[in-house]
Amino acid sequence: MTRSELVARLALKNPHLFQRDVERIVSTVFDKISKTLTTGDRVELRGFGAFSIKERKSRTGRNPRTGQSVLVEKKFVPFFKAGKELRIQLNKPPKK
Repeated sequence: MTRSELVARLALKNPHLFQRDVERIVSTVFDKISKTLTTGDRVELRGFGAFSIKERKSRTGRNPRTGQSVLVEKKFVPFFKAGKELRIQLNKPPKK
């Protein structure tokens, strides 16, 4: 699902809100999650999951074209861990 699809679905389920307001709400939530992660903090949405960052240490990699060794510097990557309720929902048998 893309951001625009999410906005469209939320707007359909909340006809009392204008679509531009739903777009602003979705953008605000995503921006707040991003800003919180950049400060090194964790974002937990109960029942859904938790967003955090993990550090990948520097390592020696290979250029796939030339096979030459290159140094890959350390970096931080976002990490999502699904909550218990989401995992239960995902593993339920499909309804017929």
